[in-house]
Amino acid sequence: MQAQNTLFRATAIAAVAVAAAALTACTTPQGSGPPFYPLPPSGQTTPPTATPAPKPQAIFIRPSNGRTLSGFDGTRNKGLDIAGNLGDPVLAAADGRVVYVGGELRGYGNMVIVQHNDTFLTAYAHTKTILVKEKEVVRQGQKIAEMGNSDADRVKLHFEIRKQGVAVDPEPYLNGTLR
Repeated sequence: MQAQNTLFRATAIAAVAVAAAALTACTTPQGSGPPFYPLPPSGQTTPPTATPAPKPQAIFIRPSNGRTLSGFDGTRNKGLDIAGNLGDPVLAAADGRVVYVGGELRGYGNMVIVQHNDTFLTAYAHTKTILVKEKEVVRQGQKIAEMGNSDADRVKLHFEIRKQGVAVDPEPYLNGTLR
């Protein structure tokens, strides 16, 4: 099998070299004929599979490196709870403008809300120290707070993404599946 793979690779390399030489020697003006598609190596009926397209870049980054304590369920948990230690950095998930800093919302403790555009907001709750002010512009990856346990049973970050004001599961946005 390894000998066949080596032979296949050598044949493919030779075919590419011949095609490249033919294209270089060709004097036909561009666009005056059908496109050139090299034939597959002898004995191969289908072209080799193409390299998969790169995974799309996520528009949001994970705001903390800790492990996920509990995930989104849409009713009891409208975001992710991320473990950490008191004072661990909380990072802005994307560029945006701070629209709320405070602790008035019961159950969230000290919280920062960042508006990213007309569609998305992110919320960072249970922080110990908030390092930004309302109306301040923040950049993706910027430290905006420190992890804490305000209005929580333990040190953690509660992180939400809201699309058109509705809480959505953050995971697909953090891993690049959704944009």
